[in-house]
Amino acid sequence: MVKLNASFYEDNNVLRVAKRLLGKLLVTEIDGVRTSGRIVETEAYAGATDRASHAWNNRRTARTEVAYAPGGVAYVYLCYGIHHLFNVVTNLKDVPHVVLVRALEPIEGIDHMLARCGKIKLDTTLTAGPGSLSKALGITTALTGESLLGNKLWIEDAPDLPKSAIEAGTRVGVAYAMEDAYLPYRYFVKGNKWVSKGKGLKR
Repeated sequence: MVKLNASFYEDNNVLRVAKRLLGKLLVTEIDGVRTSGRIVETEAYAGATDRASHAWNNRRTARTEVAYAPGGVAYVYLCYGIHHLFNVVTNLKDVPHVVLVRALEPIEGIDHMLARCGKIKLDTTLTAGPGSLSKALGITTALTGESLLGNKLWIEDAPDLPKSAIEAGTRVGVAYAMEDAYLPYRYFVKGNKWVSKGKGLKR
């Protein structure tokens, strides 16, 4: 398959990118081991204007600085001190838009994924959740800032899904964002069993 190019990531509409990532193939090749999964759930974070974003109000820290890079690099951060969460940086330089990848349908290297996660049997807990999928694919904070155009971590193209195949909901774990916690910025493939069990807020 063909890797997504820079123009895909530099799109100025983070919601569009989050939807278009559905169905694409997230790939890692670490120590000669290729693992991959089909993206089935994403969340968009709209930078300075989005209270749920790490870059709300143009906040810049050592951790978030990578989100201000031109689109097409990885932003991987540690959540609760244990979960490595993989995000795609989008838009142009100094516009900190990112898309969190929340769930994958495993495709290649499943035995290696199971071994990384200490599992024997394949079930949806392997990659249905942002921390789980990162562990399965070997993604850690060491990869933050890594180019998605390189040979260690990338996304391969696939046809865009039809609108009828995509559902939207509120993002998970962002209650602190007040009204922005109710924005329908989470997208997932309708009826796919690998979508995470996380639930956003409802009014």
